[in-house]
Parts: sequence; structure tokens; C-alpha cells
Amino acid sequence: MGFLKKRPRRLRQNETIRNQLAETRLSISDFIYPIFVSETIDQPEPIESMPGINRLPVNSLSREVENLSKLGILSVILFGIPAKKDPTGSESLKNDGVVQRAIKEIKSANNNLLVVTDVCLCEYTDHGHCGIIKNETVDNDKTIELLARQALTHAEAGADIVAPSDMMDGRVGVIRNVLDQAGMEKVSIMAYSAKYCSAFYGPFRDAAGSTPQFGDRKSYQMDHSNAREAMKEIALDIEEGADIVMVKPALAYLDIINRAKEKFDVPIAAYNVSGEYSMVKLAAQQGIADEKQLALEILTSIKRAGADIIISYHAPKVAEWLK
Repeated sequence: MGFLKKRPRRLRQNETIRNQLAETRLSISDFIYPIFVSETIDQPEPIESMPGINRLPVNSLSREVENLSKLGILSVILFGIPAKKDPTGSESLKNDGVVQRAIKEIKSANNNLLVVTDVCLCEYTDHGHCGIIKNETVDNDKTIELLARQALTHAEAGADIVAPSDMMDGRVGVIRNVLDQAGMEKVSIMAYSAKYCSAFYGPFRDAAGSTPQFGDRKSYQMDHSNAREAMKEIALDIEEGADIVMVKPALAYLDIINRAKEKFDVPIAAYNVSGEYSMVKLAAQQGIADEKQLALEILTSIKRAGADIIISYHAPKVAEWLK
């Protein structure tokens, strides 16, 4: 064998050959774009901790949907910010609640857009936790009753997919039963199955006003040290009827995404969360990184790890970059 007959660099000589042989390809159809909908505003309101992202009033959603559709973004996930919060998150259960009205507004503007809804109580409770508090902890079984009712109102308003993000045990099965009994068997469930208690959520909590007013979420969200536990959580959600399972956050949990992809024969979603997004934007603003290159490298790594769906605030920019 002669000297250097094997030269991998031959296949990296120029952009054309690199693109042709790329093993992982991003497409805008991979993405779901998160939208914050607020009852307390009548004009788009910038979120200081998330440059380029706004809270939106319901009446601006038709314009937002039109702009997203022009970019080729086919899916959104909605997060509601109510005018009033209380200990039980009762505003989340109303047929005319902020998310319920947002679904109808979007569907009336573009019925082809896939609408996913976050199912949780943290944006609606005055204490900021994801469920009903009893003895200073979240009561699992009382909480899932409310989550199922919330999911049903979303489905009745026209949601295509409901996405429980609370991490209560057994909530997927209860939601599936309630939906099916109401004749909503066509509505899919995308479960936040491996949702870690993470420091990457800070900007989201600022955007949604959902910071816990006492304690933390470590008793119900996952410990970042654990991987095998994530596989157990995912398996349970699939057994209970989840159609899609999610790993959240994405960037620090690429190994979990990859394990899930190898182990389970269901679509895997990954949430490129607010902290991951804001770090890229702030690095770009400080001139220490190129926003496009850094974002695309991160997002490609998420897909390379095995994600079929990527939820990301970068989606509109990605649509422009991939043209």
C-alpha cells in the first residue's frame, strides 16, 4: 500500500462536493416555531432576554401566520400568557382562553398550518409551578385531571397536536383516554417525555412569567445526571399512547436524543430551548460568533443526533438561510 492512498480530504475540496456528500441535511420542514400569545397586550412586545422574539396578541396571529407560511414554516407550538393567574391555573381550562382563541385565529387564517399546543399549568398559576400545590409540593394526580381538561379544550378549539410538558406521572394515558372518549382520537400527543430540570430555561420563564415563586421543579422534572431514567420515561409515555416523544433541552442532551432514536420506533422531537437560542444571539451581538454558522451547526448536531422534529426560535432565520 503506497503512501497516503487514502485521503479523505479529496471529498472535502469544494462546497459542491461537500454539499453532495453531506450525511445530515436540515430542512425547514424539520422545524416547529414557538409562539408566545399574551392576553395582556394589543401590540407585539419584544422579549428582552430573547432578542428577535416577541409576545404576540391574538389579533396579530393571522399576520404572523401569513409571514411564517411565506417562509415555508408549516408548524407552530403555542404558549399562553393569561391576564389573570391563580393557584389552580383555571384560565387554562376556559374555552375562550388565550390559547384556545389563538388556535381558532390561526386555523381561520391558515387551516393547513399544523398547530401544536403546550399543555401545562406553569404559565397560568400564580406560584409558577406546573400543577396543583399540596403541602408545598405538586400533587401529581390532581394535576393530571386538570391537564386532561386543558388538552380537551385545545383539541375542541382545533389543535392538531397537544404537548403535555408538565412531567407528571401518567398524564399521557389520562389525556389519551379523555381525548378518545370525546371523539378526538385523531388529535396526536407529543409528550415532553425526557424534560430535564435545566438552567437553560431562564429566558422562557421571563417570556411566559412562569418562574416558580418558591422552591424548584426538581421533584418532577428530570435530574440532568440521568440517562437510563430518560429511557424509562419515554417508554412509559409510548405505552400510555404518546405519538411523538420529546427530549428537552436539546444541546446538552444530544446523547439522550441519540439513545432514544436508537431504542424507540417513534418520531423523536427535540426542543432547542430559550437559553440555547439566547446564547447564540448574544454571542453574535458581542461579535464573538457568527450567528448563522453557530445556529446551523447546533441545529445540524441536533438532527444528526437523531431528532426528527426540532422546536426552535431560530426557525424563521433558518428558513431564510436555507433558501
